[in-house]
Amino acid sequence: MSSTRPTIRSILAPTAAKAVGVIAAGAFAAALSLTATAGAATGGAHARSTDASSFSFGLKPSSPAISACLPKAGGHVTITPGKLNDTMRVSLHGMPANTGFDLFVIQQPTAPFGVSWYQSDIQTNDEGFGSATVRGIFDAETFSVSPGGTTTFAPTHQYHLGVWFNDPNVPFNLGCEPGATTKIVTPFNGEQNAGIQVVNTAQFPADAGPLSHVHR
Repeated sequence: MSSTRPTIRSILAPTAAKAVGVIAAGAFAAALSLTATAGAATGGAHARSTDASSFSFGLKPSSPAISACLPKAGGHVTITPGKLNDTMRVSLHGMPANTGFDLFVIQQPTAPFGVSWYQSDIQTNDEGFGSATVRGIFDAETFSVSPGGTTTFAPTHQYHLGVWFNDPNVPFNLGCEPGATTKIVTPFNGEQNAGIQVVNTAQFPADAGPLSHVHR
């Protein structure tokens, strides 16, 4: 009998060890599953913090003429504050396909716009959708100042957004400039030969644009 016991142990030991390993692995997997389920149920502290601090708003057609020539034109913006700066995600819809636009942070939503700051290009796709993500200061602390030099002005906040056609021929050819006999050229792109504004944030008061509602 004693001669058979080592043989039995040698047979049973690997099987028992494998069973223990399977049980342990199953318990570990169950624990991971439980943790993941709990995280999904609560949304996670980080997700809640990010969602709670973000501020979203729309971009509206800049004029009745824009609404007439581009009846579905609009956009959406979400600003998420960070410790050092902010992330601004801008999307456009209902725009001409494969067309370039220019995004500005501006002092006033409509002409003459005031102090304005070039942020990003936005290119639409075949369906007239486009987007851009920009990092910077896009909150209640957004301002420009010129203590001297070629221009002098006191600290001036820019709380609004505006988007311009990059090519002035586009809105003119689309009939967005009724009564105009030639294309309208504005300085709102890198070469200072942009078209007219297409969307803005004029649904907010001139002195309390959407960026003034964002705080870090």
